[in-house]
Amino acid sequence: MAYTAIDNPELYFQAKLYTGTGTSTAFTLDGDEDMQPDLVWIKARDDAESHKLYDAVRGTTKHIESDTSDVETTEAGGLTAFGSDGFTVGDYGSINNTDGLYVAWCWKANGSGSANTDGSINTTATSANTTAGFSINQWDGSDADGTLGHGLNVAPRCILIKNQDATEQWYVYHESMGNGNRMVLNDTSAPSSAADWWQDTSPTTSVIYLSGVDGINGNNDMINYCWHEVQGYSKFSKHSGNGNADGAFVYTGFKPAMIICKRYDSTGSWTIHDNKRNAYGGLGATLYPHLTNDEDSGEARSMDFLSNG
Repeated sequence: MAYTAIDNPELYFQAKLYTGTGTSTAFTLDGDEDMQPDLVWIKARDDAESHKLYDAVRGTTKHIESDTSDVETTEAGGLTAFGSDGFTVGDYGSINNTDGLYVAWCWKANGSGSANTDGSINTTATSANTTAGFSINQWDGSDADGTLGHGLNVAPRCILIKNQDATEQWYVYHESMGNGNRMVLNDTSAPSSAADWWQDTSPTTSVIYLSGVDGINGNNDMINYCWHEVQGYSKFSKHSGNGNADGAFVYTGFKPAMIICKRYDSTGSWTIHDNKRNAYGGLGATLYPHLTNDEDSGEARSMDFLSNG
């Protein structure tokens, strides 16, 4: 059994299933402990709706979509509150259609945050949870190379970046690919190689390196989500598939609650599995961060969640 740095993971991440009501409703998370979420990623399971991401730094009712390059949108009936043990949604049909089925993936950061001055670029707000290795960072982009404080005490292993005000792709840094590559969350393309994306430099314990391209540090409001590993709680790695029905075993040292996966030696879909969506007869039914598709129950047996991987 691996040493666990976090005794109760549900204090920092929970997946929540809910059924839409069509009217303003407060939904409570299902864990044994209260958790006020600061990033809530919602997807309709039974309808072709875009993924909606809300966070406490940008504020309520403001969403960005993982499957598009669209700018941030404000919907008065969207997510209207981050509660002490859940969240409230209004009458926005994409996240609360009457009798619709939804999943919300929820992470705990540190509320609305405050400015971080560690890098050459100051954040307008950094919301960091150093225990769980997760931070949300917003800044005014400059169209120039620079460094940005991430608020964590360990170098991030995975970073998602989105330009809020311009039609730009979601860019992804993953340590397994190295600092000369990047992926795009909203499409299936293989990683592309360009040293200037991250200035050919890996994140440090205090800052990440940004290039001046519009999707990384454009002259707009920018947002990123940063994660590093916490033993027994989170893992960021790579594996080689074997093409067998039994599949490859990936060791994590704990039982996962959510898995995001992407083929990186070629084109291939992004997939999300979690520990709650087994109602269609198979553990870990599939959703796709880059697609509006409803839940794919035909892929339900594509992954088993084990006690250690």
